[in-house]
Amino acid sequence: QDQLQQKIICPGPVTCLTASPNGLYILAGVAESIYLWEVSNGNLLAILNRHYQDLTCLCFTDDSSHFLSGAKDCLALVWNLYSVLQAEPSQIPDPRHVWSQHSLPITDLCCGFGGPLARAATASLDQTAKLWEVSSGELLLSVLFDVGIMAVTLDLAEYHMFCGGMDGSIFQVDLCAWPVQRDRTFQTERENGKVFKGHRNQVTCLSVSTDGSLLLSGSHDETVRLWDIQSKQCLKTMNHKGPVTNAFIVLAPANMFNPDGKPSIPLPKFSRHLHGTESNDEQGSEGVTLRLGLHQQESGESYLEKAEKMYSQMYSTREKNLVGDQEHLTIQVSELEEEVSTLRKINKNLFDFSARIITKPAK
Repeated sequence: QDQLQQKIICPGPVTCLTASPNGLYILAGVAESIYLWEVSNGNLLAILNRHYQDLTCLCFTDDSSHFLSGAKDCLALVWNLYSVLQAEPSQIPDPRHVWSQHSLPITDLCCGFGGPLARAATASLDQTAKLWEVSSGELLLSVLFDVGIMAVTLDLAEYHMFCGGMDGSIFQVDLCAWPVQRDRTFQTERENGKVFKGHRNQVTCLSVSTDGSLLLSGSHDETVRLWDIQSKQCLKTMNHKGPVTNAFIVLAPANMFNPDGKPSIPLPKFSRHLHGTESNDEQGSEGVTLRLGLHQQESGESYLEKAEKMYSQMYSTREKNLVGDQEHLTIQVSELEEEVSTLRKINKNLFDFSARIITKPAK
């Protein structure tokens, strides 16, 4: 059995937890507050108190620039991470958007791809799932079900939205259905081909595979099921010894099959006081020094050098593509201009020929 690397004591019971995709920050919901830590040194950067009841869910955008929070107070908030980090410790920054259209506690959040231009989905006990635009804060779609919704997720192409109900049903909502309606009612009896049936208790979590063919679901019936989205058939059932609270599909990390691929430096202890307001004793506590590439004695490239080389190659390729596109457009324009001039000559010759035939005197 693997040893615990680090036991981190939080200020209270954690109701939800998430990490930024870039691996730099950790968010935790403790009662009504959102705690933001920096992973590398354990500093507590912010405590956000804008919810009125306990937090239920947190998620980041794929570029780590924004994060969303949902709570039992029926509110979903969109936060700009840069604004939160720049705010003074004595000030509570304002969220970018406050979504208050739900009438009962929010149970789940899901954010699509596109950074600040992404779309986000919210699920609630008020039997609705809503789709929002993060940039403008506009409500794009609201779907009403006949049961409370406990989990929501989007496929990679954002062609479908999957919603898990309190009765164990999983509903598939087509986001590209025609005609487009902002308010929609999902009628189970009419849409039997869009319901996954198998769980005997509320669905707590949903996750779609990268290729959009498989759906993973966890439930309080102590099972995790893997579904084929096209046929709605259950491919595999994994039994557990208690209610399943979270499950998701991830790409296998590079060092997964390497037995020696364990992190050499453990995580530092997360601070319980805001950064800059610690006591003198804690200010003198030991830190962690990271040296990237300096431990290598051979003449190989360091991590930073490899990263810089990769970025330079990426941007040079992009510039070449842009220049190539401009040259291609210039050639296309010149070819079209030549074709137009040729057609004008042909048209003029036809006109002259027709005019001579028509005006030719009769013999």
